[in-house]
Amino acid sequence: MTARPPFRAEQVGSLLRPPVLKAAHGRLRRGEIDQAGYDAVLQAAIADAVRMQEAAGLQSISDGEFGRSSWFGFFFERMSGFELEPSAFRFKDGSGETFEWPTCHACETIRRHRPICVDEYRRLRSLTARTPKVTMPSPSAFHFFRLDAPADPAAYPDVERYWDDLVAVYRAEVGDLIAAGCSYIQFDEVPLAMLCDPSIREQVQGLGGDPEALAGRYVDAIARILAGFEGQATFGMHLCRGNFRSRWMAAGGYEPVAERLFNGAPVDVFFLEYDTERAGGFEPLRFLPAGRHAVLGLVSTKTPELEPAAELRRRIDAAAKLAPLDRLSLSPQCGFASVAGGNSIGPEAEAAKLKLVADVAAEVWH
Repeated sequence: MTARPPFRAEQVGSLLRPPVLKAAHGRLRRGEIDQAGYDAVLQAAIADAVRMQEAAGLQSISDGEFGRSSWFGFFFERMSGFELEPSAFRFKDGSGETFEWPTCHACETIRRHRPICVDEYRRLRSLTARTPKVTMPSPSAFHFFRLDAPADPAAYPDVERYWDDLVAVYRAEVGDLIAAGCSYIQFDEVPLAMLCDPSIREQVQGLGGDPEALAGRYVDAIARILAGFEGQATFGMHLCRGNFRSRWMAAGGYEPVAERLFNGAPVDVFFLEYDTERAGGFEPLRFLPAGRHAVLGLVSTKTPELEPAAELRRRIDAAAKLAPLDRLSLSPQCGFASVAGGNSIGPEAEAAKLKLVADVAAEVWH
């Protein structure tokens, strides 16, 4: 087991919001309580979530993303220059139903007026002696979901200026987090995982995009953001195919992006979804270079059924044939509530799954 991140037992970030917190948020919207009253409920809910993670045996601790509307929305909601427009892509479920959702569109020059995640980090830091982890969406999310129109041409006639402004926002945020003492920062990356899906790649081409060029741009954006910050914190990237109320947007193994991503993105650890056949096999792990770590997301957050420990150990052994065991870890495949509504799973199953991750990791990397 390790004393610094990444740990052998990891978690991705979001947790199920407790009913008391959801109720307090509704009361805040209706004007029945003030912000201070809501913040007190939020603080207590996060403290409970911290205790649950610590009791499960985790060293990497999340605030559950309880103070956020969603894994992505909170970031642009705390900036100016954005409005909501329909995404070019849809969520789907096992029955074949599809679901539209809104994403951000830059309608004017984007601005970060204050730190976006620093207060969340400081609050979490005050509640645990273990390692707080801060998550944020990858910059690709600000482009890919509105692929043919991420910004109003009147605001950004040159898309390169849009990217420059976006990178500047992220560099400022990373710098402020490190200055505040944050040592573990994770980017939640959905578009690069979606570009592993042949049907998504075909859709991208139909919208006039080039999947290979997009993958290169998104990896380059992370490299630009982290330039000069190497070694000042542990940086992670979670690859996700969509996680909305147990639904997803894409399928396909990591092969189309693995070599470029693992070698080009200057992060220390990759969190990889591997909970279903939609994720493909472990073969892309052969591209993992020395000095980089992979966390195997073998435990599903989309369903309540508890995975057999023996099966998890078998799959870890299979992955270790392609990447050294000492550069692997175990985690759930994603968060439990990428949006406030959460996945189709209850709090008891959530806690059991996190404990399962910690228990199996202790057996494998004792």
